[in-house]
Amino acid sequence: MAVLTDRPPVAATPGRRRRAGRSLASRVLGYATLIFFGLVFLYPFVIQLGNSFKTEPDAAANPLSPIPDPVSLAGFERIFAGTNFPLWLGNSLLVTVLVTVGRVFFDSLAGYALARLRFRGRAGLFALVVAVMAVPPVVLLIPKFLVLNQLGMYNSYSGLVVPLLADAAGVFIMKQFFESVPVSVEEAARIDGASVFRTFWSVVLPMAKPALITLTILSFQGSWNEFPHSLVAVQDPDLFTLPRGLADLVSGSLGKGSQYPLKLGAALLATIPVAVIFVVFQRYFVRDANDGSDKG
Repeated sequence: MAVLTDRPPVAATPGRRRRAGRSLASRVLGYATLIFFGLVFLYPFVIQLGNSFKTEPDAAANPLSPIPDPVSLAGFERIFAGTNFPLWLGNSLLVTVLVTVGRVFFDSLAGYALARLRFRGRAGLFALVVAVMAVPPVVLLIPKFLVLNQLGMYNSYSGLVVPLLADAAGVFIMKQFFESVPVSVEEAARIDGASVFRTFWSVVLPMAKPALITLTILSFQGSWNEFPHSLVAVQDPDLFTLPRGLADLVSGSLGKGSQYPLKLGAALLATIPVAVIFVVFQRYFVRDANDGSDKG
């Protein structure tokens, strides 16, 4: 009995060709839409970069042009020689590091307590945390000022740091992650004699690296860019952080003129630390997330 091994190619039907054409058209349209919105999103940053290296007349005459003509570093020289930018940078670094470390620690503790410990009022406390997330931050500005002033923390570093050491969003993130950790892991640690804090610190917390990295990125970015809180917490120029100092520049504290190179150059320098932190930690976050999905 003969067996045919070579089959003639199947001719593409009109319906199949139409489906392939529609699929290609939708893919091209999708990529074109993504590229368009990507350019719309990136163009302001390109303008910021270009104006930072312009001269004052060139920036005032062509503010939307991304190409400096000629290239000048006068704006950056004025940033470090004519403003308190180094002082603002130092204050922002100090406040951001303290706030980030405090948030990661206290939010982890609170999230673990809400996820694992059984105590009266736990559900109500968690509902309160979720409710706080729904409150617009601007509503809390005046109460923050009154509390800081009453406690004697107004116009001090403690007033900049202490109210930001914990946040509801971080507690929520850590609680949700800790609930995904198998209870059997903690039970094994307790059988070996580990206390509740020892179990949290040595067993559960190392397993929460993806959540901790996410919280670190959000805390660093949020505290580095925090402006409303610094507006009600300090008034002394020596305590200004970068957002408060940049707002002072934009409001015209240096005199007349647009001064786009100086203002946009300072904003560009303020963006660099956040971008570096995000890129570095995102790499570890993506790697850990992929490792976790492979194991699952």
